Amino acid sequence: MIAELGHFALVMALVVATLQAIAPLYLARTAPDTALAIAMRASFIQFALVLLAFAALTYGFVRSDFSLAVVFANSHIAKPLIYKIAGVWGNHEGSMLLWVLIVAAYGAAYARFTDIKDGFAARVLIVQGWLGVAFLAFLLFTSNPFARLLPAPFSGQGLTPILQDPALAAHPPLLYAGYVGFSMAYAFALAALTGADDGGNWARRMRPWILTAWIFLTLGIALGSYWAYYELGWGGFWFWDPVENASLMPWLAGTALLHSALVAEKRDTLKRWTLLLAIITFALSLSGTFLVRSGVLTSVHAFANDPERGLFILAILGGFSLVGFILYGLRLPRFAADKPFQPVSREGLLLVNNIFLATATVTVFLGTIYPLILDALGMGKISVGAPYFNAVFAPLTIPFALLLPLGPLLNWREGRLKPLQNSLALAAGLAVLVTCGIMLTRSVAHGGSSLMIIALFAVALWLLFGASLDLAQRLAPYRSRLTQFWRLPASAFSAPLAHAGLAVMLLGILAATQWREEIVVAAAPNQQIDIAGIALRYDGLREIDGPNYRAEQARLTYLTGRHQGTHIFPERRFYEAERAQTTEAAITTDLTGHLYAVVGETSGDKRVLRVWYHPYVAFIWLGALLMALGGSFALVTRLKRA
Repeated sequence: MIAELGHFALVMALVVATLQAIAPLYLARTAPDTALAIAMRASFIQFALVLLAFAALTYGFVRSDFSLAVVFANSHIAKPLIYKIAGVWGNHEGSMLLWVLIVAAYGAAYARFTDIKDGFAARVLIVQGWLGVAFLAFLLFTSNPFARLLPAPFSGQGLTPILQDPALAAHPPLLYAGYVGFSMAYAFALAALTGADDGGNWARRMRPWILTAWIFLTLGIALGSYWAYYELGWGGFWFWDPVENASLMPWLAGTALLHSALVAEKRDTLKRWTLLLAIITFALSLSGTFLVRSGVLTSVHAFANDPERGLFILAILGGFSLVGFILYGLRLPRFAADKPFQPVSREGLLLVNNIFLATATVTVFLGTIYPLILDALGMGKISVGAPYFNAVFAPLTIPFALLLPLGPLLNWREGRLKPLQNSLALAAGLAVLVTCGIMLTRSVAHGGSSLMIIALFAVALWLLFGASLDLAQRLAPYRSRLTQFWRLPASAFSAPLAHAGLAVMLLGILAATQWREEIVVAAAPNQQIDIAGIALRYDGLREIDGPNYRAEQARLTYLTGRHQGTHIFPERRFYEAERAQTTEAAITTDLTGHLYAVVGETSGDKRVLRVWYHPYVAFIWLGALLMALGGSFALVTRLKRA
C-alpha cells in the first residue's frame, strides 16, 4: 500500500509539474500576479509529492519489501541499515527519483526565498516546471521505482559490494545537488532571454544559485575521489574514467560561469558569455546523466544498460539544449553590447581565465566523447586515458594558475600592476625558492623531475602565495579588528580560500603522483617489508565475519616511525548474497603522507601484499574542502546582503 501511495504521488507530481510549466505561460501577459502565484504553489506541491514518493521508496528499502523490483535487485535482508538506506539511490530508478526530488527542491527553494516576486521569477519557475515534467515522465514511463514482482521473492540480490560504503551514502546526493543545481542557472538564462534586458540584474539573482551548485559539486567530486581511492584498491585518486570526466566537465564550466556571472553583476559586461555558459553548463550536467545511464559506458559508476532509457535521456538533453541555444541565438541582439574594459583589469583577467577553463572543458569533452563516436560509427574501439588528459591539462594549468592570483588584486575596468610589483615579486621569489628547495630535497630519493613538473610546482606555490597576498590586502581595512577574527566579513575570505584550496590540491596531486612509492611482495608470516623509510612486519592472516560478508584480514605491524607498534588490517571481503568480493585497503592517514596496503591472492604458502606510500595525498581533499569553504563564505555574504 505504501508503494502504491508513492507511485500515485509521482503521477500527481507529473500533473502538478505540467500545470506549473503551462498555466503561467497563458496567464503571464493577462494576469502576471496570478501566473506567479500558480507557479509558486505548484512548485511547493510538486516538491511535497516527490518527497512523499521518495519517503515511500525509502520505507520499502528499510522494511526489505522484496515485492518491489528495485528493492529485490539492490537490497538484502542481512544488509546493515545504512546501506539499505543508501540502496535507495544506489541504483538507476532510485537515483533518478533522487534527481527529480532535487529538481523539485530547487524549484521550491527558489519560490520560497526569491527576493523579488515578478515576471522574471515566474519564468524561472516555468522552466523548472518543464524540467520536472521531463524527468518525471522519464521516471514513470521507463524507470518506475515502484514496479512490483509477483510473487514476491523471499530475499533480495543485494547491493553491489563496492557501493556498500559510508562515502557512497553521501556522494550521490552531493553530486546530484551540484548537477541539478545548474538547472537553476539554465532557468535563469532562459528567463533572461525571454524577458527584457534589466541591466544584468538577472546575474545578481543567479549567482547565489550557481554558488550553491558549485559548492555541492565540488564536495561531491572530492568525496567520490576519496571513495575511489580507498575502496577500489588501485591506490589512485583519479583515473580519468569517462564517468568521472562527466562530473568534471560541468565543474570546469560552472567555475567559469561563477566568475563570469560576477563580472556581469558588478560591471554589466560579459552578459552574453554568461548566458551561453549557463546553457552549456547545464547541458554538460545532462550529458553526464546520459553517459551514466545510457549503457554507452562500462564503469563502476554506471547505473543502467538500457538503450531505450538512453534514447529518452538523449531526447531530454537534446531538447533542453536545443531550446537554450535557439533562444540564445534569437534573443541575443536585444542585449546591450558589453561595456569596454582594459586587458589589465579584473574583468580582463577573469575573461582570460574563463577562456582557459572553457578550453579545458573542451579537451575533456573531446577525450571522453571521441572514442564513443568512433565506436558508434563502427570505426573500431580506442581508449583515451590518462596520458592524453595529463598532456593537455598540464600546459593549460600553468598560464591559468599564473594569472589567477592577479585578478582579485586588480581594480575593475582598469587595473595597475605597478603598485603591486613589490608584493608580486616577493610572492614569485618565494615560489621559486621553495620549488628549488623541494626539488633539491626530493631529487636525492626520487631522481630529477621534468621541466613541466617543476613549472607546475612553481605555479602552484605562486597561486598559494598570491592567495595569501590577496587575503592580506582584503584584511588591511580591518587590521584593528583582527583580534575579533570571528566578526570579520565572510567576503574577505571567500576568494583567497578558494584559490588557496586549488593551490593545495595541485600540490597534493603533484606530490602524490611524482613521489609515490610502491612495492608488491609475496610475504610469509613475520616477514619484514620496507617502503619509504618505514619498516612493516606481516603478521599473518585470519578470517572474520562481518554483518553480511566474510573476510580474510591481514595484519601489518609498524616496526619504525611515529606509528611504531600499531597495526593496520587490509581485507578481502566475500559477499555471499551478491556472490562478489571486494578489496578493503588499510590506510594510515597522516597529513604528510598515506601508507596504503592491500592484501591479494595466495602465492604458494605466502600472501601477495601490495603497499604504496603516497606523500601529501591528503592535500588533494584538503584543497577541495578549502575551495568549498571559500564558496560557502561567498554564499553567506550574498545571503546576508539579500
